[in-house]
Amino acid sequence: MLDIKYELTTSPKQKPAADDPLVFGTIFTDHMFMMNYETGKGWHDARIVPYQPIVLEPSAMVFHYGQEMFEGLKAYRGPKEEVLLFRPDKNIERANNTNRRLCIPEIPEEDFLQALKAIVKTDADWIPEKPGTSLYIRPFIIATDPFLGVRPSDRYLFIIILSPVGPYYASGLKPVKIWIEDEYVRAIRGGIGEAKTGGNYVASLKSQVKAHDEGYSQVLWLDGVERKYIEEVGAMNIFFKINGTVVTPMLTGSILPGVTRNSVIQLCKEWGVPVEERRISVDEVYEAAMNGTLEECFGSGTAAVISPVGELRFEEHRFEINGGKIGELSQKLYDTVTGIQLGKIQGPEGWSVRVDE
Repeated sequence: MLDIKYELTTSPKQKPAADDPLVFGTIFTDHMFMMNYETGKGWHDARIVPYQPIVLEPSAMVFHYGQEMFEGLKAYRGPKEEVLLFRPDKNIERANNTNRRLCIPEIPEEDFLQALKAIVKTDADWIPEKPGTSLYIRPFIIATDPFLGVRPSDRYLFIIILSPVGPYYASGLKPVKIWIEDEYVRAIRGGIGEAKTGGNYVASLKSQVKAHDEGYSQVLWLDGVERKYIEEVGAMNIFFKINGTVVTPMLTGSILPGVTRNSVIQLCKEWGVPVEERRISVDEVYEAAMNGTLEECFGSGTAAVISPVGELRFEEHRFEINGGKIGELSQKLYDTVTGIQLGKIQGPEGWSVRVDE
């Protein structure tokens, strides 16, 4: 168990008013969790301190070789004012998978969970209460060795910051338009596509800008070898409901194993909805759209939970899905997952974790 030291702020920030907009990732709470690592000493000096700038050497290895990982999950206010986390064990598991891939020291699961609960409990009064709002949690690790050379760092800093956020879609749940990328590649099997690290996301920016310029909100990536198999959207995993069966790309090492993705698959199986994790080509999706068997398409992720897709574009082909409307399954999944997150619906065992337990 971590021996967490507390240094609480003497100058609390002004919290947003109930009707203030909570633009994602722009407002941060009073405190943050920090813990250091040093080779030969391990993880040590766990502490909660006022939110503040980080001071690093210009030669810190994270700046030059990109050795860093991050995670994302949320805390919610339950119906009895309890504070809930949604499947934090899966985020911790994924974080340590990323750590192994990037040669970053793993954090014991019980220590990671203790740190999450401690910082959320400290700033629990920042959790907004309006429908659709939550407290976003961003754990991350950076390499801090002041050294110019390609090798794993000997020193790291583990930090958790918190940010109150509003609904991902301010105007309500509406289908989005997605651009299928056929020029650039984000990841390949054997690379770092399955790791949650900054390098994965910076590789997507060029296409994201291109898609936005064309009026599309997200980019859907194809595999980096044959350039024909669907992989994932820039900020979420992707699902297609074709002729009654839910199909999602299989995890091959180039796709992020989303926590919400895993939850969607489990729920569909519980409901008796056929689910297939397999390779699916853009040609198959296009053919299903043309012959009317592509019934729904939706993304899944921490930020949006479920994001219905109303239009796909590939090369010069544009095809509408379900008349550009939210599908029945997409809506049911959104209502169920958010209901479990808010403690209004009883989910599978272990999906809701109370911060005070």
